[in-house]
Amino acid sequence: MTEEHIDRAFLLKVVQPALVGLIDGSISTLAPLFAAAFASGSTRIAFLVGTAAAIGAAISMAFAEGLSDTGEHTGRGHPMIRGAIVGGMTFVGGILHTLPFLIPDLTAALYLAYLVVGLELIAIGYIRFHFFKLSFWLSVAQVVFGGALVFLAGVLIGSA
Repeated sequence: MTEEHIDRAFLLKVVQPALVGLIDGSISTLAPLFAAAFASGSTRIAFLVGTAAAIGAAISMAFAEGLSDTGEHTGRGHPMIRGAIVGGMTFVGGILHTLPFLIPDLTAALYLAYLVVGLELIAIGYIRFHFFKLSFWLSVAQVVFGGALVFLAGVLIGSA
């Protein structure tokens, strides 16, 4: 096996599923989390909704990845392993910006959550840059754009 083949297999079987999960968890959970925070004004409710969104998204993504193909024809690896990677990283991406809502003060929790979301999106941009040789700033801009759309949906719904 060549070094390039090992790297390609690692990218296909580990990095790509992890990145899909991280992106989905970091972005898809923004709307319910921030809608709950703005609608209720309660850090406890926001935390519960964010946790439920992170767990629900993780389970959904794990099954979606695991059932998408057997890996035999595509070379993407065992479906249960891919599903576990995607699901685990989806949970990580969703729970990180939920944890600030353990702080009882809503304003402080929101500011910390904004910071965590920003760091998550920069990390995603860096992973895309590092492993897939994409432009760092273009990667960050693309992920921030998607995140901003979902965040705005949550804020608008929660403020209605």
